[in-house]
Amino acid sequence: MRLLFLVLLVLLALIQYPLWLGKGGWFTVWDSQKQIAAQHETNEGLRARNAALEAEVRDLETGSGAIEERARNELGMMREGEVFVQIVPPGSPAVNNPPPSGTSANTPAPAGATANRPASNPARANTSRQ
Repeated sequence: MRLLFLVLLVLLALIQYPLWLGKGGWFTVWDSQKQIAAQHETNEGLRARNAALEAEVRDLETGSGAIEERARNELGMMREGEVFVQIVPPGSPAVNNPPPSGTSANTPAPAGATANRPASNPARANTSRQ
């Protein structure tokens, strides 16, 4: 009777081995599920990034607001008649920009020019981001 019990126990162990440790066993399935969950998270992040890029492309194609914002932020452009005001923190070296070509430092700019010059009344000046 003991021998029969041991033989059945060994057979049961042999049957269980492929279920738990073999190809397609529970441990492999569990590991695959973890990998799939991680890939789903990565895909969701990429979908969100793609949606943001798609919205930006749509804005650039249809509206002028996004183009203007890019021109201001990336290229430092300004509108006609705007005055650029830059606040330099104390202790940082002052940046001396050369005057626009064709004018000297002592020559006043023409009336319609958009040179980077301080406003006559800073409280009423339009500011732009750089």
